Amino acid sequence: MKNKIIFLSAALAFIAFSSCKNDTQSSGSESVQTEEYQGKEIGTEHDAEIDKLIAQMTIEEKIGMLHGNSMFSTGGVKRLGIPELKMADGPLGVREEISRDNWAPAGLTNDFATYYPAGGGLAATWNTEMAHTFGSSLGEELRARDKDMLLSPAINMVRTPLGGRTYEYMSEDPFLNKKIAVPLIVGLQEKDVMACVKHFAANNQETNRDFVDVQIDERALREIYLPAFEAAVKEGKSYGIMGAYNKFRGEYLCENDYMLNKILRDEWGFKGIVVSDWAAVHSTAKSLKNGLDIEMGTPKPFNEFFLADKLIAAVKSGEVSEAEINLHVKRILRMLFQVKAMGGGERAKGSIATEAHYQDAYKIAAEDIVLLKNENNALPLKLDGVKSIAVIGNNATKKNALGGFGAGVKTKREVTPLEGLKNRLPSSIKINYAEGYLERYDEKNKGNLGNITSNGPVTIDQLDPAKLQEAIEAAKKSDVAIIFAGSNRDYETEASDRRNLNLPFGQEELIQKVLAVNPKTIVVMVAGAPFDIDAVSKKTSALVWSWFNGSEGGNALADVLLGKVNPSGKLPWTMPKKIMDSPAHATNSFPGGKTVTYAEGILIGYRWFDTKNIAPLYPFGFGLSYTTFAFDNAKSDKSEYALNETITVSVEVKNTGKVDGKEVVQVYASKTDSKITRAAQELKGFQKTAVKTGSSNTVTIKVPVKELAYYDVTAKKWTVEPGKYILKVGNSSRDIKKEITISIK
Repeated sequence: MKNKIIFLSAALAFIAFSSCKNDTQSSGSESVQTEEYQGKEIGTEHDAEIDKLIAQMTIEEKIGMLHGNSMFSTGGVKRLGIPELKMADGPLGVREEISRDNWAPAGLTNDFATYYPAGGGLAATWNTEMAHTFGSSLGEELRARDKDMLLSPAINMVRTPLGGRTYEYMSEDPFLNKKIAVPLIVGLQEKDVMACVKHFAANNQETNRDFVDVQIDERALREIYLPAFEAAVKEGKSYGIMGAYNKFRGEYLCENDYMLNKILRDEWGFKGIVVSDWAAVHSTAKSLKNGLDIEMGTPKPFNEFFLADKLIAAVKSGEVSEAEINLHVKRILRMLFQVKAMGGGERAKGSIATEAHYQDAYKIAAEDIVLLKNENNALPLKLDGVKSIAVIGNNATKKNALGGFGAGVKTKREVTPLEGLKNRLPSSIKINYAEGYLERYDEKNKGNLGNITSNGPVTIDQLDPAKLQEAIEAAKKSDVAIIFAGSNRDYETEASDRRNLNLPFGQEELIQKVLAVNPKTIVVMVAGAPFDIDAVSKKTSALVWSWFNGSEGGNALADVLLGKVNPSGKLPWTMPKKIMDSPAHATNSFPGGKTVTYAEGILIGYRWFDTKNIAPLYPFGFGLSYTTFAFDNAKSDKSEYALNETITVSVEVKNTGKVDGKEVVQVYASKTDSKITRAAQELKGFQKTAVKTGSSNTVTIKVPVKELAYYDVTAKKWTVEPGKYILKVGNSSRDIKKEITISIK
């Protein structure tokens, strides 16, 4: 069916990013953990008014509100003053306006938007204030376009490095995921826009995503795959949740009673609306009864949706009661009142593609870039005596706001790495640019892209001899060379997982040959997901990781390379040495066939590497700085805690280097004598702090004792095992500086 592409588009929405206030002050001042963000409760104060409206509606009008009546809106009831519910895609910013009944662009001139860094980048800031700024900034853009709901953020777990949407999902860690997701949702909804958090749940691969039956044991489900969604509901108070494509334990997720009713509504108390992913609905009465509120989808005639004419027939035949219909309509009306699309009240005003928003995108980008290697202080670049710089690689000029399947952003500003360097380097320095490698695909196989398969795009990995020679000449005649390599959004894309971890387009050979003629070569990776960069990492003296990094990405990158910005990003996932080291691959449980069983259980990401003693190439939470930090005087406020208490961990962070910088303090919990199977350690707290050179900050991190709980499957509840715990304080999962022993009564 040629509409398969359509599914793609929806699953999109996603991650946004934000700006930070000053993380902390300098010398000796305390840096207390960022405030806990709390969303606004969904109110019931308009219920009497809502009931009156429902009493005046025909069955056709009611059902018109439960399904798409255009590509991105549901039906309203004009005569009663009920507007359409207008949605927008937005993993990287507000998607351009498309036609009402097909995917063609509407061709407007006023739908340009800010392009924000992708979700992996936002998570790499390890800064909750950034996430709040991102949500708030994006919320203003949505309001400028008169939208009611953002189809975002996407908070599924990074289970495999090959996942086509790893670039927009946030992390392999449920704690980092929720701590970034919640402030994003809060910031967005403060602007009177609904978040629609995706994709509930266990949508962790693109391969066979429209039918694969995901089997996860209950403990792994609760400890790994649900915490970010639970926090989005209970803390972020998200107004919307998007049901996923896949099945879970035999039942499609848009008609899954266990997930949508028992967990989401009954256990967590969700009061918002459940929207389907596009064309993810498979039934009429069952979907409605099992918790779906709105069906969105592909452009077959809108009246042919499961919740359209078929639902009218089901009501008339008595299969579905009108009371059931009223329940779903009431939920939608509540949300329209909640964001002030109805009922009067001053609704937040919008603004779009403003200088302020570009600066929000810049701040996030400047804090998400990760310095992976820096031998002999090769970075920041010292320009004394430098007359020429070779800039090599297709990624120096590649734009990523649009590209691939899923939602991109139509933007007037996307600063590329080459443009960033031109903007920042003195005019006396000559830039010798060479494309180096060509982005080419095997056209015979390119059709696989977008079929929901593991056969991601097939790249042509031979270098063009003329392009290679041009790059070698540029490197030879320049004082310094910078290679911009990695990936792009045509290669990492929704709707297909990658085939392997190899760098595409012959880049590895290009890097080796440039290094051979100019040892003063810096390598910058622009990508959203791990790649096999083991050989590259060994050869180059400096290695930088950037992301699909928004409208100001090139300027932020140039500022990091030149030392105007001291890098402070940390990896939000583990970079393996080889794919078979990753848990889903080591257990041979990706991608499955019609069924996929998560054989690694709770040992996802660094939990697997640390528990099995497998050395990663770069560990979770890792990132270097142009300065050095020492951790000292790590302690907890007490040695023993009751179940309802909060542990306060404090540590002194001293900047022992020569430049101001930001460090991320990470707290992992470990229990060695546990009666249950556990990961070697789990992230339970973090805080980013800015420390001036020669100064120190006391960082305070609060860890509620309940964060130490495991899910007891027999008792069906969260349980904190009493006894001794070790709290490990470090700046990556593999660089633990201090340990604190505590006990729980």
